[in-house]
Amino acid sequence: MTSPQAHETTRLLVQSAARVCEEKKGEDTRILALDPIDSGLADFFLITSARNDRQAQAIADEIEFTLKRDHGTLPASVEGRRQGDWILLDYIDFVVHVFLAERRAFYDIERLRKSARPLTPSEFDTELTAALAAKTRATRSKTPPTGKSASKKTARTPATKKPAAPKTSSKSPTKSAAKKPAKKSPAKRTRKS
Repeated sequence: MTSPQAHETTRLLVQSAARVCEEKKGEDTRILALDPIDSGLADFFLITSARNDRQAQAIADEIEFTLKRDHGTLPASVEGRRQGDWILLDYIDFVVHVFLAERRAFYDIERLRKSARPLTPSEFDTELTAALAAKTRATRSKTPPTGKSASKKTARTPATKKPAAPKTSSKSPTKSAAKKPAKKSPAKRTRKS
């Protein structure tokens, strides 16, 4: 079983690979979220179909290139690239299967993994976005504020305010006397009472 952080990273990699499948016109792209009890090998299967072996190779090559460029990840193994009818990219925590349509129908991996939850790439994106938003909310509620918002909060507390230095003005005494009560800080008011 992978840690939650590693699982989140895996989900981001699967999302990137699924996006490549869509861009390269892969057909009927599905993500199988494998049951943790049933899946000793991987957390996800990404399955897509190609019309011919050249398209299958192009999809597999682009997935490998994109994950290396964007995430610094290479597959642990690649199988079937020469034949192109079933290319398998094994990234340990997830496996990409690029099939020709007739091979996909013959092997029917979706049927073999009955306990897996099939998702379309858009459903997967929605789940990932919701999970990241929940994590962000949880993190924000646990950590104390930092940065500008923290300095504003500390500046508003009377204990940390320094008394203001008196300003000299060339204006008439009546105007400056009228402004003085408005400029008094809460710290000065507490001293007089």
